[in-house]
Amino acid sequence: MFRRAFWFTAGAAAGVWATTKVNRKLRQLTPESLAAQAANKAIETGHRLKDFALDVRAGMAQREAELGEALGIEAPVDNRALPAQRRRAALENHKHDKKHYEMLDEKRSYNRNEDH
Repeated sequence: MFRRAFWFTAGAAAGVWATTKVNRKLRQLTPESLAAQAANKAIETGHRLKDFALDVRAGMAQREAELGEALGIEAPVDNRALPAQRRRAALENHKHDKKHYEMLDEKRSYNRNEDH
């Protein structure tokens, strides 16, 4: 009698455990769950790439400082800023491009309702 009760309980517990595992796996394989997992992996990869880029930038700055010290150049270099002349030229070109695109838009008056 006790053997039958033991095996009945063991079978019931194994069935509950297996059902729980299968349901958990099925929930992981739903499209929403797969999309969330892919998004999490993409975000994680983006963070790793950003960290790598920051490490490369720090290494570049360190090496540049070492080279500047070896060559006797003391002036700090800001890679993000353009020299004044190039900055002005870039801004003027940007204004010119904007005007150019505005003129093109005015010439292309396209009525989408004509196609219907």
